[in-house]
Amino acid sequence: MSKQDPHQERFLARFDRVVLDLFSIGERLVLVLIGVLAMVAVAMEIIEFSNEGSVRLADLLLLFIYLEVVGMACAYYATHSVPVTLPVLIAITGITRLIILQGKEFEPTQLVFEAGAVLLLAVGYGVLSWASERFHRSSKSGAIDTHAID
Repeated sequence: MSKQDPHQERFLARFDRVVLDLFSIGERLVLVLIGVLAMVAVAMEIIEFSNEGSVRLADLLLLFIYLEVVGMACAYYATHSVPVTLPVLIAITGITRLIILQGKEFEPTQLVFEAGAVLLLAVGYGVLSWASERFHRSSKSGAIDTHAID
């Protein structure tokens, strides 16, 4: 490999720093946008509840999905990592809401597949939680923390 002159190395280091800063700012702006839009969606749902005069279970599950999205954005903003379990919880809640919204008119096999997906996600959540707790305890002694993705 050829050696670069010191001026070129400093320029590249400064350029890399500027690019990383721009990405970091963009990341934070998108996280704030996600949080704000989720809160706007919650407000719109609450307005819809008041207009309809009733709240259904599927509506409450939708609010939980919004809450989990806000929690995930908050966790990522605070720690720059997302707990692996949050997207799994969002998926479980989303599929459960889908099952509730379907009603009785859908094929039973589709319900079995969706219930199987919830069961598979629940088992995955349990394994992730167990592994996180087990490896988190040992990470204090130098092991890798598997609770979060960077």
